Order: sequence, then C-alpha cells, then structure tokens
Amino acid sequence: MGVLRILSGSAALTRSKMILKDRRSGIYSKPPKDKIGAGQSFLIMSVFAAAMLAPAAWILHHLPEYRQRPRPTPKA
Repeated sequence: MGVLRILSGSAALTRSKMILKDRRSGIYSKPPKDKIGAGQSFLIMSVFAAAMLAPAAWILHHLPEYRQRPRPTPKA
C-alpha cells in the first residue's frame, strides 16, 4: 500500500512539472514584431464589446414578448 502511494506521488510530480513546462513555452519575453495602433485597438475592442452585449440587448428588447407567452403546463 505504501509503495503505491510513493509511485503515484512521483508520477503526479512529474506530470505537474510537464504541465508547467508546457505553460512556460507559450510565454514570450520579446517585444511584438508588429505594433498595433490605436485605431485597430479601438476597432477590436468595439467588436468584442458588441459581441458580448448583443445577446443581452436582444433578450432585453424582446422581454415583453417573452412575458406574454403562455406558460407551458407541467407534465405529470
């Protein structure tokens, strides 16, 4: 029983080291090759904001229609 605990512990440590190594490989310390201007940043942030807010706006706009729908009867 104790041998299995030791083996499983070392395997977990090895796996966690591999995960950390994979995460570190995606981090770059150099400056970007191409600079992004203020206009591009504004455009990207506007598209992102619209994509996040559009579904909520749709639901809020149609809320009176949703309230007028008859509720379905529960099936027993």
